Amino acid sequence: MRFILLVKFRTGPTEEIIAQNLEIIEEEVKEGIQLIDIYWTLGRYDAVAIVEAPDVEAAMRMSIRRCENHIIETMVAIPAVEARRFVER
Repeated sequence: MRFILLVKFRTGPTEEIIAQNLEIIEEEVKEGIQLIDIYWTLGRYDAVAIVEAPDVEAAMRMSIRRCENHIIETMVAIPAVEARRFVER
């Protein structure tokens, strides 16, 4: 399953917070979670991440791990090709 995370930093992204986040990402790989890409953005959100996780529960744990330093809105992402099948029914 793919997920899109819209992220706001609770505080500035310090070197310590970035290092912690990289350690968490390494641990999550062992759980089957893969960071596809991450973008730092200007505007309403500070970052957007695209992630693959085995299920919704894994994605939930991933977001909760980061709640001390981030406010995260997580969305399930369905490829357009697959989503169109719902319209064709």
